[in-house]
Amino acid sequence: MLSTMQDVPLTVTRILAHGTTVHGEAEVITWTGEGEPHRQTFRETGARAARLAHALHDELGVRGDERVATLMWNNSVHLEAYLAIPAMGAVLHTLNLRLPAEQLTWIVQHAADRVVLVNGSLLPLLAPLLPQLPTVEHIVVAGPGDRSVLEGGTAQVHDYEELLAGRPETYDWPETDERQAAALCYTSGTTGEPKGVVYSHRSLYLHSMHVNSAEAFALTGRDIALPVVPMFHVNAWGLPHAAFMAGASLLMPDRFLQPGPLAEMIETVRPTIGAAVPTIWQGLLAELDARKAAGAQGPSSLSTVIIGGSACPPSLMKDFEDRHGIRVVHAWGMTETSPLGSVAHPPAGVTGEDEWRYRCTQGRFPASVEARLAGPGGEHLPWDGESAGELEVRGPWIAGAYYGGADGEDFRPEDKFSPDGWLRTGDVGTITPDGYLTLTDRAKDVIKSGGEWISSVELENHLMAHPAVAEAAVVAVPDEKWGERPLATVVLKEGATAGYEELKDFLAGRIARWQVPERWAVIPAVPKTSVGKFDKKVLRKQYADGGLDVTQLG
Repeated sequence: MLSTMQDVPLTVTRILAHGTTVHGEAEVITWTGEGEPHRQTFRETGARAARLAHALHDELGVRGDERVATLMWNNSVHLEAYLAIPAMGAVLHTLNLRLPAEQLTWIVQHAADRVVLVNGSLLPLLAPLLPQLPTVEHIVVAGPGDRSVLEGGTAQVHDYEELLAGRPETYDWPETDERQAAALCYTSGTTGEPKGVVYSHRSLYLHSMHVNSAEAFALTGRDIALPVVPMFHVNAWGLPHAAFMAGASLLMPDRFLQPGPLAEMIETVRPTIGAAVPTIWQGLLAELDARKAAGAQGPSSLSTVIIGGSACPPSLMKDFEDRHGIRVVHAWGMTETSPLGSVAHPPAGVTGEDEWRYRCTQGRFPASVEARLAGPGGEHLPWDGESAGELEVRGPWIAGAYYGGADGEDFRPEDKFSPDGWLRTGDVGTITPDGYLTLTDRAKDVIKSGGEWISSVELENHLMAHPAVAEAAVVAVPDEKWGERPLATVVLKEGATAGYEELKDFLAGRIARWQVPERWAVIPAVPKTSVGKFDKKVLRKQYADGGLDVTQLG
């Protein structure tokens, strides 16, 4: 028999309506870099979203599920697009401004974007691409910038504020099927061309509910959330939609992502929760230490920071807590998982030092994410905390295919989806009986030495616990005797020194001696991808090409 419950679609439109009414006085606060930040309420944001929808539909001719791209920083205008575009039935396509030009060009063409909303400060990035973007008919520029770089192109150029001026502050939002596309985000293309992941209204709604749950970030109307993670990076980990649903105000950093401005906005606006990749928090920790030494007020409002994107060194987590009273919460996810797959909150009753063996994991799976481990032969491994295999997941906000582009056919590469439809994450790890995930490596980064696996992540975390080391990346390199051995590359803190023998001895006290690298190199910075992850393929190529000054110890 069927239930007697009402069948109400779970859509971004409902998040928009709820945020602008029930939480209408919550604020979107955009940092401007000078003077007072720009403030507008959720109610005002909703009204501007309605005006944007009218402009896109009536003036620019956006119809159906056409893609509307954004090339923007985290700010109030970007949030208006986040809400208006899906709610009117179109598809929000966030463009990663840190991708190489050729990848950005390929992505816009693959998605067939007709309209691009762009911050004026990013026009020098967009303008050179336009001759290779024949599908783009309209460019809408928000904020100051040199618009002369767009002259001579075929696309019509509009000013965002002029386009919205005089339009109605309400919109007859269509009743959209919750399974329809709401947003499109491409992977960073570390292997092959980037792949498009299409989020449904339903998946965004359910993901927002999870973000707001106590199992995840527990946002409420008493919070001010600081999403440093870009809105083009998996929807800023779901924070914009979740905050609008919960009534948590948003502090948007715009383009001011350096440690100094971040510390200043934290002291001024006093957010309660922040989210970013480890490299951002490493820089901010040094800035907060310096300000504390100089007698600054400090980040007393900021109680929690979420770290994801790559494994967080335990030393960084402990330094934030010991020196500034900020609790670091580890999370795991990827573009294909919307992104939250697990969050590392310790179980009930675990306190003190016992917490750390849970907090340093990638976390526990929520009810909506099913997980399993696949062995080398495809066999499913037990959740015993010891058996390591490739992580596979499925659930209502997990991708089941990639966007196929103009031909309309979605595709499922064998290396990314199992025959029964589970997402193959490419991450290798273990799961405890009570559902805590510990990742030991990416499948392509694990070091296979003499038939045994060495975790590059474990070596990196231990190295970054050394007081002289700012960053460390470990990669596999060929070895005649063992097949592969680890190469440790380290970035030393400013003014610090540490010899290779000292670092080797430091590691030897923490891991099995056979895992300690023989090959070492000091580098100025670890290469990073467009989303802030260590780009280990660059290091491997540098080593193969002889571009690293490597010392080999006995």
